[in-house]
Amino acid sequence: MKLKTKIHLLTTLLMLVILVATNSGIYFLYEKFAYNTEYSQLHTRANDLSSTLSQLNAQTNLQQVLRAYMPAGGAIYVYDGENLKTKVQATLDMPDVTSITYTMPTIWIDGTIVDITLQQSMEEVESTLDLLKAILIVVSIIATIPIFLASLALGRLILLPLERLNATMRKSALTGKYEKMDIPAKGGDELAKINRTFNMMMVKLEQHYQKQQEFVSNASHELKTPITVIESYAKLLLRRGLDNREVAQESLQAIANESSRMHEMVLQLLELAKNNEHMDIHIEQLELAPFLNKVAAQMQQAYHRNFIVDSEAPQFMDSDEKILKQLLFILLDNARKYSEDDVHISTAETTTHVRMTIQDFGVGIPAEHVPHLFERFYRVTEDRNRKTGGSGLGLAIAHELAGQLGITIDVESTVGEGSSFTLCIPKEGQQ
Repeated sequence: MKLKTKIHLLTTLLMLVILVATNSGIYFLYEKFAYNTEYSQLHTRANDLSSTLSQLNAQTNLQQVLRAYMPAGGAIYVYDGENLKTKVQATLDMPDVTSITYTMPTIWIDGTIVDITLQQSMEEVESTLDLLKAILIVVSIIATIPIFLASLALGRLILLPLERLNATMRKSALTGKYEKMDIPAKGGDELAKINRTFNMMMVKLEQHYQKQQEFVSNASHELKTPITVIESYAKLLLRRGLDNREVAQESLQAIANESSRMHEMVLQLLELAKNNEHMDIHIEQLELAPFLNKVAAQMQQAYHRNFIVDSEAPQFMDSDEKILKQLLFILLDNARKYSEDDVHISTAETTTHVRMTIQDFGVGIPAEHVPHLFERFYRVTEDRNRKTGGSGLGLAIAHELAGQLGITIDVESTVGEGSSFTLCIPKEGQQ
């Protein structure tokens, strides 16, 4: 069953059930009110008759008195014990209709105690109830038409945006493009919000797809170069390496270098994929000076270069030691690649952040390249990364790591003078 049919049936049935329940409630409430009113009037009439009888004497015409208090279309019966003492009624025989009765003891004119029963026909009330029932049935039948039309309008109102959404998704599936919904500028209901959310999702998917395509293309290009070098030197080794030691040495060295570079690139690609996933962050208080001195000492031991730490550092800071150390290793390694001089690490403190600056005095970066430094495989010049053995992924990984810790990286560079990368590390409570 289609959703449109379900909406029509369910809304129509629901409104009919509500209408029938409402009309039934009106009918039964009116019926109860009518009977209670008639019974109350009969009770009052019986009390008045009892009061009148207590004041009569034997010379009074009882039939006239009883007729004066007789209910319309009803009767009055007077019983002495179980025996009928007298009666008065509108006709010789009461019609076979619904009636109500009220019985009460009273003092008869001769001083005895008798039971007076007043009976009242409900024929008029029954006629009124029948008329009310007919009116309510007709109203229910007539009301079905606008209810059904309203369910059609409601179904169209709900399903039209969904059908447009479905058509857009089918079009996207068939064309392979990221189609979007046409949304009016105004309108803030839930369906409009769904359409806006769909458009946002399609924009994100398109962006991620483009990034994925770019990443695959760049990765394929970057891996193709060392593979080509390895293949060419392997062929050279097969042709001449067995007879020429110098050629063999050159070939093996090139193969080893390119294999190492390709291995490093693969590891960095895996690191990027891992960083895109959720990482467990363990924020702890770090004693800054010992932490930076340890990082600098490890870099100095690995590359035999001077990494100088500013002694005027804040005493403590809050961050994840493991991730922050990995981030600093990447930036320090990047600094030493493009500078022959010492690399300086300085720190400063504001009310909300600890600023950590890594300064090199190398070739510097042209201003137009700075905004693209953290893009994957981006190169300032075609041969810059190849000369230094870089893969173009280090700063992209650093950017991912910084994002995990809520750290922003500011870059300043002057061509011929060097570059500085400043980490703005939020203090506790500012993340």
